[in-house]
Amino acid sequence: MENISIEVGPKDEQRYKYSWSNDTYTVSLISDTGLKRVNNEDRCIFSLPQNEELYRNLGMLIAVADGMGGATAGEHASELAVRTLCESYYAYGNLLIPYALMNAVSKANSTIYSLSESNPNYFGMGSTLSSVIVTGDNAYIAQVGDSRVYLQRNSKKLQQITTDHSVVAEQLKEGLISKEEAKNHHMKNIITRALGVKDTVDVDMFSLYLQEGDTLLLCTDGLSNMVDDSVIQELLESDDLSLSLNLLVDRAIEGGGTDNITACAIKIIGEPCHLNLQKHPQLKYIEPYPTVNLLNRLLSFFKKRE
Repeated sequence: MENISIEVGPKDEQRYKYSWSNDTYTVSLISDTGLKRVNNEDRCIFSLPQNEELYRNLGMLIAVADGMGGATAGEHASELAVRTLCESYYAYGNLLIPYALMNAVSKANSTIYSLSESNPNYFGMGSTLSSVIVTGDNAYIAQVGDSRVYLQRNSKKLQQITTDHSVVAEQLKEGLISKEEAKNHHMKNIITRALGVKDTVDVDMFSLYLQEGDTLLLCTDGLSNMVDDSVIQELLESDDLSLSLNLLVDRAIEGGGTDNITACAIKIIGEPCHLNLQKHPQLKYIEPYPTVNLLNRLLSFFKKRE
């Protein structure tokens, strides 16, 4: 794609790493095959428009995908997911971000589904997808499956923005099992939504404002199943983002490394420009740590009146 820098991993190495930064953001990607798998069915992508107008309109894209299917079908599905997402998203340059993102996820779904239906080698393949668009102080998130997006803000408790589309997550929500039971549940890897399984897919979409010091983490379940949220929070508090992700993958390996492990993160290291969030009927606005933010707004209001 012209005027867009695209980084897709992993490649052939056991542990793949990539980093990028400017005055406002730093980005890091990492993926490890783990101890039990022969090949890596995870994929991650970071894309950055070099064209100023395209960057201003559509921002940068980060995504992770966890493929499923026999032989090489899983890794092919996750590769298709991130590449089709990226190519389609930036092709919708005349749309608002939420609409372009939703259309791009739908295109990724239909691309995987069509190939699965037409090629016996790829029958039944599918992929999770968690993607984030960042522009100014805005973040737009689209998610299908059980890969996750977390927010780490200062020293506050790590917040999971997305909801897992899995059997265990639904049982937990309905109060049928406890959080402790969910951790080791025999059905924890069974997902209820994935790209490419049907001709259409339901997509969860979120938006939130970012501020200096925030870190958004995207990861596959090879990390989130093996490392507690408290440890993720502790390690993300480091100023060195690439080191944090490397240590997180090390922890997942120490915990057994039973799956491929992939994590992408963007940290806000400078004050981002303020932009109004765009609207979409399926977009859910997230107010991180609402009590604290409300208090800060009230204090700011009264200071202005003094």
